Amino acid sequence: MPFVNSAEWTIANLAPLVRKRKLSPVDLILEMLGRIERLRRRLNAFITVTAELAMEQAKRAEREIARGRYRGPLHGIPISLKDIFWTRGVRTTSGSKFQRAFVPREDAAVTERLYKAGAILLGKNNLHEWAYGVTSCNPHFGPVHNPWDLERIPGGSSGGSGAAVAAGLGLASLGSDTGGSIRIPAALCGVVGLKPTRGRVPLHGVTPLAWSLDTVGPLCRSVEDAALVLAAIAGRDPRDPDSFGEPGESFTGRLRRGIKGLRVGVPRQRFFDRLQHDVRRAVLAALTTLEGEGAELREVSLPILGETDRLAGDITVAEAYAFHEQWLKARPADYGDDVRERMLASAEMPASVYIRAQAERREYTRAFAAAFEEVDLLAAPSLPVVAPRIRETEVAIGRRKENVRVALTRFTRPSNLTGFPVISVPCGFSSENLPIGLQLIGARAEEARLLGAAYAYERATPWHERFPAD
Repeated sequence: MPFVNSAEWTIANLAPLVRKRKLSPVDLILEMLGRIERLRRRLNAFITVTAELAMEQAKRAEREIARGRYRGPLHGIPISLKDIFWTRGVRTTSGSKFQRAFVPREDAAVTERLYKAGAILLGKNNLHEWAYGVTSCNPHFGPVHNPWDLERIPGGSSGGSGAAVAAGLGLASLGSDTGGSIRIPAALCGVVGLKPTRGRVPLHGVTPLAWSLDTVGPLCRSVEDAALVLAAIAGRDPRDPDSFGEPGESFTGRLRRGIKGLRVGVPRQRFFDRLQHDVRRAVLAALTTLEGEGAELREVSLPILGETDRLAGDITVAEAYAFHEQWLKARPADYGDDVRERMLASAEMPASVYIRAQAERREYTRAFAAAFEEVDLLAAPSLPVVAPRIRETEVAIGRRKENVRVALTRFTRPSNLTGFPVISVPCGFSSENLPIGLQLIGARAEEARLLGAAYAYERATPWHERFPAD
């Protein structure tokens, strides 16, 4: 590898070398497959490793680049996919027992687009069963371990994706985010996680959790990498009527403009309640850094946030149960206890509760959008805590304890209800050397501005240079 320090293994760094034929895609894939083999049992970040496919794709990429048919910055780049994305000829388990052997006949829209861009698939990442949870303690495939501390969770539901990217088992992964499932593992594993505007990335071929909240986005080792991956997967697809935008749109144009004069709102309500001390310290320091880079900090009021958990809960459980109803009735024992119990708890929910929640969600979104008339983006902690221990059900915040699932979704759910774009970037470490995340939230379809602000913060701080030791 041309960069000995694995912290420099980013798409932005390696793609130019691949293009100039100074780095062979075959050699790059051999390096990554070797790392996966060494760390697979310790991290359990993969359900399926596609070694033969990856080598075939790497050899093809090498031939194409040698003939002058370079496709772009993802050509010859190793990536992985959360195991809810359909992959033709490769099983897609959704982390479940009874889809253990399901092999799709077609690719998901995003899989197609990544292949078209020349990306190379290393494998399918482990996750919380059916993407319905935040720990990635999977009862069928085993728990995913956080590479910063193997006794701790990586977050979920895209836990295998976060752990793989942090450990250098590929340069990027795709995850899904219904209540925080990209940003939670990004924050706990110390990587960048981008949840785009809902509809920016098509959902065709993605196993749903809650269709009206689900969003697809990248987990990467840098902000620029997230922009490059988003460009490859974004844009309308006729098979997803909610998708929008032109395929191939670039999201890197604003990256280097800086943030001087940018109005950054700080929502003290909810987002700064009940934080672990190290998290509060790191996030306040991050706000100071943004101000030092030229941003204008303003406090904003969002009283509507008090409705977040009720609305997100009512919508998620109703839509999840609707998708799983037949299987839950026919094969309930094939579900893990936590997922089955939460889904069955919604079996008797009146339709009026769901309909009312969707109606109130529109008002919630309007109230949230009003904040962007005064500011350009919002800044807040990604999570109130650092990574809890595996199978820990409660986490300490000061002298109080809080349910792990409640704590890890407390700050992420608002952006799922609104559908607005949001990115989590590393902003520090706890006294136990565990990563902490900063969350930047943008207005609808403002990914370019959001990425520019995140890039400016990343360049001004050292946190993106730290990854767990091999």
